[in-house]
Amino acid sequence: MPRSTRSASTAGRSAICATSGATRWSIIAESLPAPLAVSLGDPAGIGAEVIAKSWTRRAEEALPPFFAVGDVGAVEAAWDGPIAVIADPAEAMTLFDEALPIIRVADSTAPPGSLDLIGARNALDALELAVGLARSGAASGLVTGPVSKTRLYAVGFTHPGQTEFVAERCGVAGELVAMMLAGPTLRVIPVTTHIPLAEVTAVLTAERIVAKGRAAARGLQRQFGIDAPRIAVAGLNPHAGENGALGREEIDIIMPAIERLREEGFEVTGPHPPDIMFNAHRRAGYDMALCMYHDQALIPLKTLHFDEGINVTLGLPIVRTSPDHGTAFDIAGKNVADPGAMIAAIRTAGECAGRLAAA
Repeated sequence: MPRSTRSASTAGRSAICATSGATRWSIIAESLPAPLAVSLGDPAGIGAEVIAKSWTRRAEEALPPFFAVGDVGAVEAAWDGPIAVIADPAEAMTLFDEALPIIRVADSTAPPGSLDLIGARNALDALELAVGLARSGAASGLVTGPVSKTRLYAVGFTHPGQTEFVAERCGVAGELVAMMLAGPTLRVIPVTTHIPLAEVTAVLTAERIVAKGRAAARGLQRQFGIDAPRIAVAGLNPHAGENGALGREEIDIIMPAIERLREEGFEVTGPHPPDIMFNAHRRAGYDMALCMYHDQALIPLKTLHFDEGINVTLGLPIVRTSPDHGTAFDIAGKNVADPGAMIAAIRTAGECAGRLAAA
């Protein structure tokens, strides 16, 4: 039996909100062999709040069964609803409608918004455990909550971000995975990620573009059910280089990569001028935009889908998603965080895991 820290009947939190939502939830639940693991992220941030709010909307949003991994005290501080502390992920499948299941990682006593590094250590421990559960099959997929890279670096974290950490734990080289950011009307992948803008041209190669494009196309086929993904490749320079007048990267690096991807059978266009490829008309012509650097991808995505953007890591042997927002320490503990991106990350992870389970 689970160790419940609060009654599952508290404030009617376990009520199914709508019949249609309950039906959708049942269909998704039945398609997964195991629940999803959701790492809490930094316990001083908004991770606990948005995870708990997602659970309260599980039926109306048709969310698959999931369990949190992390600091129970952080969830209790963020929310007064029902919590069930579990030891086995399988318990979440039967408890999910009654309480938010959570596997405990050593608790931090720091309040929301605190810069106590114990919380950062707990966030890393929770991530490690959640990745292991997904790799073992005890969880059908992984959703990672927001962390502070600065705080993680202070406790010994050596990776650029959670994406690279998860890839390493899965035994996949970082260049073989793609960090796809997605919203309802746009999917983007940055070829280069968390590096200074001044270093982009030094690391941008045709091989890197091909690897990201290949991971993107195969991931969209495998996890999203898109048989022939249409990939639009952005240029690096203004107006995609103006035939070399504004830079030669399009001629020397990007176009050769596009040609190689086409030779492998992928539907690829470009290089497109970055300033026009994200309008509604252009977006309708592709399934994913391959961008050359971080902000080229993230600015249009966050402009269009700030409260519902998610990160999907393609090229892994497991499903991994995350909300595309940070810890928001400034609003932690105020009960004002929008759970939209976390809901989208959980839903997408369930859909991707369901496709893989059915394959």
